[in-house]
Amino acid sequence: MTHHRLPEIEKRLARIEGHVRGIRKMCEEGRTYSEISQQISAVMSALESVTQVIVDDLVEATISKAGKGEVRESVQELREVIEKSI
Repeated sequence: MTHHRLPEIEKRLARIEGHVRGIRKMCEEGRTYSEISQQISAVMSALESVTQVIVDDLVEATISKAGKGEVRESVQELREVIEKSI
C-alpha cells in the first residue's frame, strides 16, 4: 500500500516527539502539574490529529483500490487502525 501523506505524518510525529521531550524537561525543572498536564493535553490532541491524517490516507487508498477490485486488504487495514484509535 502506498502512503501518500507519509511525509506529513513524519513531520507531525517529529514535532510531537520534540514536544514530549519538552514536557520531560518541564518535569525535571519542577514545573507545576497544571502546566505539565496542559502540555500533555496538547500532545494528545496532536496524536489524535495525526491519527486522523492516517485514517484519511487509508480511506483515500481504499477508495482508489476499490475501482481496481483490490479493496479487501485496504478495508481490513482501515478497520484495524480505526479499532485501535477508538
